[in-house]
Amino acid sequence: LQDDISAIRRFIEKYHEGYEIVYGVRRSRKTDTWFKRTTAAWFYRIMNKLGIQLVDNHADFRLLNKRALEELSRYAEANVFLRGLVPLIGLRSAKVFYDRKERLAGETKYPLKKMLSFAFHGITSFSVAPIRFFTLIGFFLFFLSCIAGIYAMIQKLLGYTNAGWASLIISIWFLGGLQLMGIGIIGEYIGTIFTEVKRRPRYAVDIDLYTERLGRREPEKRSGTKLS
Repeated sequence: LQDDISAIRRFIEKYHEGYEIVYGVRRSRKTDTWFKRTTAAWFYRIMNKLGIQLVDNHADFRLLNKRALEELSRYAEANVFLRGLVPLIGLRSAKVFYDRKERLAGETKYPLKKMLSFAFHGITSFSVAPIRFFTLIGFFLFFLSCIAGIYAMIQKLLGYTNAGWASLIISIWFLGGLQLMGIGIIGEYIGTIFTEVKRRPRYAVDIDLYTERLGRREPEKRSGTKLS
């Protein structure tokens, strides 16, 4: 019961206002250790840099209506990273801020090893940036090998090298760069296959929002008893 159950009332209020996804977002992380606060901040920063849409300081405390669950069920992948998938749905969403309580009993189920595994799973589920990084390294080393080859050739022509030095340096740099570049290109194909086999929906059609923008009718608020 670290997540404040009294915030659920505000979740439902947001739902009745017309929002289909409501995120429970921690107002602060003062109950966490300095290490956990720092690593969490770096995690969200890296994910955003990689183009992965996450709601900062949101875990798995959320409300989804029936339509959101139906859209979520269209994502048929086996390795599910919910914190990334739910924002990917693209339905109307809101945030409810709350204070997480301190743990009163038991131990955390997320030690350092699991947190690192969670972060790695999130990155590899949504981004091919690590593969692309090695592709760039391969092209850079290949370009560097060409410069080193020209330098070694000039040194040989000027007579400043020992026998066999130029050919050895050129072959090491050239083949090393070529291998990394080849691995990177293969990685790009693997990344494309990785994206295709997930078969994620390309879009979700919001009929209510579409008709609202066309001015055909005003958006309807959901019926229900008002919360006191």
